[in-house]
Amino acid sequence: MDQTSDDMSLKEVILKLIDWYQYFLSKWKILLLTVFLGATIGVIYAWIQKPIYTATITYALDDEKSGGSLSGALGIASSLGFDFSGSSAGGAFGASNLMELMHSRYVIEKTLLSEVMYEGKKTTLADLYIEVNDLRSEWIRKQELIDLHFRVETTRNHFSRIQDSVLGLIYTNIDKNQLSIIQKERLISIGTIEVKSVNELFAKLFCEALVKDVTELYIETKSRKARNNLDILQKQADSVRLELNNAITGVASANDNTFNLNSVLSVHKTIAAKRQVDVQANTAILTQLVANLEMAKVALLKETPLIQLIDRPILPLIKEKPRKLTGLIVGAFLAGFLSVLVLIFKRIWMTTMGK
Repeated sequence: MDQTSDDMSLKEVILKLIDWYQYFLSKWKILLLTVFLGATIGVIYAWIQKPIYTATITYALDDEKSGGSLSGALGIASSLGFDFSGSSAGGAFGASNLMELMHSRYVIEKTLLSEVMYEGKKTTLADLYIEVNDLRSEWIRKQELIDLHFRVETTRNHFSRIQDSVLGLIYTNIDKNQLSIIQKERLISIGTIEVKSVNELFAKLFCEALVKDVTELYIETKSRKARNNLDILQKQADSVRLELNNAITGVASANDNTFNLNSVLSVHKTIAAKRQVDVQANTAILTQLVANLEMAKVALLKETPLIQLIDRPILPLIKEKPRKLTGLIVGAFLAGFLSVLVLIFKRIWMTTMGK
């Protein structure tokens, strides 16, 4: 009984498949026409698509903080009240977060407002982006956007609400669709920045400007604490040096005033003695400050990371464009698949309604 049921089920499946095969065979003209139309659309789409250019920069980040004998010297300076650790920026702006910094709105907008030379004239990358992507043709019915520009001489604080909005939209599109930062392995501080654009020169200029801006921000932030310590020590050393010079001058003046006076009257020598004490004290303080100042300079060098560019974008850039053969195959497949689905649903619908 079970064997017969299984045979009947298999027979029904085979008959169903034959029935569907004959049905699709009867619709061969429709299927052939849709496949041909899909292939044609795929070829036309591949033909009209603008090529995408990719600008690539490879960089290496050296942010080593090994100590050695320098750590001992810095430890002594720290015990005297000076902090050369420079660790204040290590959390938010550590090497592992450099890639996220490149994706930040502040850095990308600063890059967009950078001044570049394009076709012999000065412009900003934001205006160049609008031009190469032909955004003004989309704004032709929006009066407030027709004359919108991001001038080189206009500061960010003076932008209108519309300028802020447009700049924000440009940032979003670049961050999501055109910019990618890749680090192959987390333990290797070598990264790759890729910028894609329909304009070859824009891709190159934006990629180079982005690296320049993020490098300046990263180095300035990472070394800020060490730089502040150096500035404070420099001011203190200059102040003590001035006091020492005044004290030396005071000793000479006091000696001149006591010249040819009665040598028995020692009271006249006290002024020179006091001035001499000031000279000795200021000399000791200045000696210590100079030592700390030199250590602060070394600490600043240690806290200043090195971002070395390995590969730069060189024209002509890598160009990507959908191949016509690929468009033909993909268009034909999608059209054939959709037409089969439509025919299946149509037959099921007609069968259901016929009952």
